[in-house]
Amino acid sequence: MAARDRRKAEASGRRAESWVALYLRLSGYRILARRFRSPAGEIDIVARRGRTLVFVEVKQRRNAAHALEPVTARAEERIVRTGETFMSRHPDYVARGFSLRFDLVVVTGRWRIDHRRDVFRGW
Repeated sequence: MAARDRRKAEASGRRAESWVALYLRLSGYRILARRFRSPAGEIDIVARRGRTLVFVEVKQRRNAAHALEPVTARAEERIVRTGETFMSRHPDYVARGFSLRFDLVVVTGRWRIDHRRDVFRGW
């Protein structure tokens, strides 16, 4: 991929993440972190709703079927390890008994959102 195409894809991905963060806020979630990074990787959005912490992976594609392709077992492992890092840096959520969930939000076409809850179990 050429540098120009890569920059364009990154900008589009950031817009999709912003769109999803707005969608989540309007759906009653509190955004705790965006682009949370650890040595293991990155989680696009960490949100809270009630007593549930949600680690959200955002994918933008032309159609929803293609959005699932990059969510491999290796990607799941990376997200889980990064989630573990988040939890180790914020032990108050563990102490208070928060449940954890891993969601995938797919943004397709004209900014259509498909929120897939609890797509895999990390813990």
